[in-house]
Amino acid sequence: MPSLADFLVSHFPFQLPVHYTSYVPGKTPLSTTPPVMTTLISYLVVMFGIQAVMKNHKPQKLTTIFRAHNLILTSGSFILLALVVEEIFPIYWKNGLFHALCSEEAWTPRLEFYYMINYYFKYIELTDTVFLALQKKPLQSLLFHHPATALFCFSQLNGKNSMSWIVITVNLAVHVVLYYYSYATAGGARFWWKKYLIPMQIVQFIIDLFVAYFGTYSHYAFTYYQGILPSLGNCSVPESTAFIGCGLLTSYLGLVIYETYNPPAKKGNNSANGKANRNMHKNDLAGP
Repeated sequence: MPSLADFLVSHFPFQLPVHYTSYVPGKTPLSTTPPVMTTLISYLVVMFGIQAVMKNHKPQKLTTIFRAHNLILTSGSFILLALVVEEIFPIYWKNGLFHALCSEEAWTPRLEFYYMINYYFKYIELTDTVFLALQKKPLQSLLFHHPATALFCFSQLNGKNSMSWIVITVNLAVHVVLYYYSYATAGGARFWWKKYLIPMQIVQFIIDLFVAYFGTYSHYAFTYYQGILPSLGNCSVPESTAFIGCGLLTSYLGLVIYETYNPPAKKGNNSANGKANRNMHKNDLAGP
């Protein structure tokens, strides 16, 4: 039975250059610091500009394009999730979880290509906040979260972090749900499980943090403290990459927890409005 990856490759209309299927710093788009920082700083300038312009305008109704955006991202996230799982599961099944997390063999050419696609998804996801700004909804930590996530993926690609697949698969699974939720509710649908969206995101960050800190600990215990600290072996992750990952993932969890219990206030806020604001904030988190 052919794999999903083989099926997609066989039906792809043309062959991509090597630097589009393998991560080649300097040749692969957005693979060096200057263009990445230029892109993300430009994004922030544009976002603050949109917010300034929208102060004197009514919220825009962008239902059709907003739904199309979310449908593309939920579908793309699902396909990419299936491809990553298809590639990593045989490694896990044959050698166990620690090997799948920490061995250099867990960084395969196909996974690298999938990680590149996931990385470029993060730039597409920057438009989430464009929609929110045009609708005059609060952006809150999204102006930090979205660029930081692009930087996170950039750092992990450059460091060839073998543990990337677990963070990416959990994130893709969450995004399948969140982008579908945004797509459906923009069309008028309502779901009883809405209240579980924020806890789902918190669980995601806890899983990510556990894996990131486990891998970092394993590397340091094996490399610098053999015979002193227990470890299952070395984890294939550069130290700078590990620190960046742990720092950003910790900040994500902190921001989600903080904003869950500190929703944005509105003018004329009272206890009833406070409850409404908290519900609105949940919807914003559950969307982009």
